[in-house]
Amino acid sequence: MAYTTINKSTDYFNTKLYTGNGSTNAITGVGFQPDMTWLKIRTQSYSHRIYDAVRGATKYIHPDSSEEQYTTATSLTAFNSDGFTLGSNAGDNKSGDTFASWNWKAGTGQGSSNTDGSINTTYTSANTTAGFSISQYTATGNNATVGHGLGVAPKMILFKNLNRTSSNAQSWGVYHQALGNTKFLQLDTTGAENQTSPTSLFFNDTSPTSSVFSIGTNNRVNADAGDTYIAYAFAEKTGYSKFGSYTGNANADGTFIYTGFKPAWFMFKDTESTTSWIIKDNKRLGYNGIVPHLQANTNDAENTDGWSEVDFLSNGIKLRNADNSMNKSGSKFIYMAFGQSLVGSNNVPCTAR
Repeated sequence: MAYTTINKSTDYFNTKLYTGNGSTNAITGVGFQPDMTWLKIRTQSYSHRIYDAVRGATKYIHPDSSEEQYTTATSLTAFNSDGFTLGSNAGDNKSGDTFASWNWKAGTGQGSSNTDGSINTTYTSANTTAGFSISQYTATGNNATVGHGLGVAPKMILFKNLNRTSSNAQSWGVYHQALGNTKFLQLDTTGAENQTSPTSLFFNDTSPTSSVFSIGTNNRVNADAGDTYIAYAFAEKTGYSKFGSYTGNANADGTFIYTGFKPAWFMFKDTESTTSWIIKDNKRLGYNGIVPHLQANTNDAENTDGWSEVDFLSNGIKLRNADNSMNKSGSKFIYMAFGQSLVGSNNVPCTAR
């Protein structure tokens, strides 16, 4: 077993719920300065938004859309030591509506160029303890490698072309170790696992290493020379994060997913069927039992119809419904899960609370 030495409890992920006020709104209580903040209005059909410190405040991309990056002066205006500040834009801060924000800590700030790959990143912000990095790079249109700064191989990477306009848009690309280096998923669609022909077009048939990830010439990862991309890379950390797969059993006494920690956030997708990416967290009411869920690939409001029941347990996740979207018999589902904190000392495995 690998051990991590940490002297005190440190938060690297947190869900923060808030209510919009339609004006300047300083959101506090995150517990750290976030480097990536994913926002979704819970009560309206507005798109999800992802902000990060590498691209800078006021710049966002939609997980549920193939559209390009947008810049809005009245959106998320700053990352602060205990949260973030919002302007008046309704997509982030509609007066009287409730929002979920999911926050991750990378390297605290924009970072610097990583030169480990054949493409030097413009900026890479990396947190080797938490296993999370954000890299911005410019496409070459040729097979390439890009440094991620994690020191270990990432298990999951989310890619987005920032330049392609809505008239020539490109979907998100998703690498997950459970699918290998010849298949991919798209975060903004319900599509099943996909495979290019030849397979090398996406990840060049090469799994990530401790220093770089490989990209082919597909538009979702490395299009025409000059296009700008963002990549969110996640490595697994004992007691804090887990990236794996499970097989559905179509039973209300569903599959148990061992994580080794109490989950705070869980996103999953059936890789073999056209189903949504389902997101659950430990802050919205009912996470043990009838769980409100949001869907990463759609702008729909929060769903409370009850089919997505799960239990967040001290060491994993128990599925409590036979619905095909979460527990289809024989289907392979991939997932990513986070606890809130890494807590440890010498020779003691970390445990997320």
